[in-house]
Amino acid sequence: MSEEKDVSHDDEQAPRAQGRWARAQQWLARAKGSAGHERNTLEIIGKSTLAASASWYVAHNLMAAQTPAFAPFSAVLIMQVTIYQSLLQALRYLAAVVAGVSVQAALGFLAGPDLLTFVLVALIALAIGRWRQLGAQGLQVTTAAFFAFSTYVSTAGTPQRVEHLGQILVLVGIGCAIGVLINLTVLPPMRYRGAEESIRTLAHSLCDLIDDIHPALREGDMDEERTWHWRQRAATLGPLVAQARSALHTAVESRYYNPRRLLPGRWGHEDFSGYSELVDALERVTHQFTSMTRTLHQWPQGEEGEECRGFLRDYADLLEALSGVTRQLSRIDERQLTGQLRELHRANEAAQHKRTELVENARDTSLPLSDPSRPYGILLSEAVRLLAEAQHTHDTLQYTVEKAAETGELQERAAR
Repeated sequence: MSEEKDVSHDDEQAPRAQGRWARAQQWLARAKGSAGHERNTLEIIGKSTLAASASWYVAHNLMAAQTPAFAPFSAVLIMQVTIYQSLLQALRYLAAVVAGVSVQAALGFLAGPDLLTFVLVALIALAIGRWRQLGAQGLQVTTAAFFAFSTYVSTAGTPQRVEHLGQILVLVGIGCAIGVLINLTVLPPMRYRGAEESIRTLAHSLCDLIDDIHPALREGDMDEERTWHWRQRAATLGPLVAQARSALHTAVESRYYNPRRLLPGRWGHEDFSGYSELVDALERVTHQFTSMTRTLHQWPQGEEGEECRGFLRDYADLLEALSGVTRQLSRIDERQLTGQLRELHRANEAAQHKRTELVENARDTSLPLSDPSRPYGILLSEAVRLLAEAQHTHDTLQYTVEKAAETGELQERAAR
């Protein structure tokens, strides 16, 4: 009996392990295929590793520093998805470390390394760390002060203490400089500098999710682990929306502060007023997909039968058509909007046709569409909202193209 139980347990675990391995392969394939969340993750890991290694080599092998870990820690801490954010976080981190070390140095040399001094250092450092201008790096004021106090206590003699505290500042500066330099020179995150690329990344990630869902629905393969994975991936779309909004904000700022705009022919009307509405529409789509994946994850085990399978097949057809819409948005190029708008129109028409088929076929069945405790009516409502947002996205792009054509901006962009 024991052997049979073990064999049964292994059989149950095998499909789960194979499913995880298959998803890992899909994750790597998406990272290799095109820009998106997966590739961004690998790039950040790779650049952070390179920055940490270079910082450690400089601090440990070249400088023979007493605490070389400060350099790689700083390099990794300020590594961000954009150069702008890396510079901003580096400046804030440097300010926080200087403040923390300065507080410790002032109190340490005045009052000595005793418990009362540590209490005062902690109190002042925590207060400074609340300064809003330091942002998320405010906590580093306290961290730097504590490390500086530890170094101060473990070192004998004023000259050595001054040298070691100064070395902390130098190591942090080296780590920040190497981190920013590597982010600038190794696979620079240009796609995050433009609102256009941020929309492409968001739309591509959404398209990937849809392409994973509709084949499974068509085959009726909706085990709990797979639907849970869909739900988790839908949740990761929220940060991409925030990233797109941040890219829009940065793009607007860059028009006013970037010196390149002073060069003739180098900076035009690249703000594309329709991007903000596109991001709004895609955000609503992500909300609908989050709700839809939650419904699929909570699919009742008793829901089966030919009508149920037919409903899921029709829903899969709708999602496949909607994937065509998001795929067009993932290729958006302001200089080719006229041609892309025609493709988007055809994709949107196909999706609207599938929505009509889904609704009509569902009404011809005995499925409880009005029962809120059953998934069919909920999924239909979400399908209608999804297609409404797809239509709104198409209308927004069409309005933008027509407006740009009237002002002549479209011809200027196409010529660049």
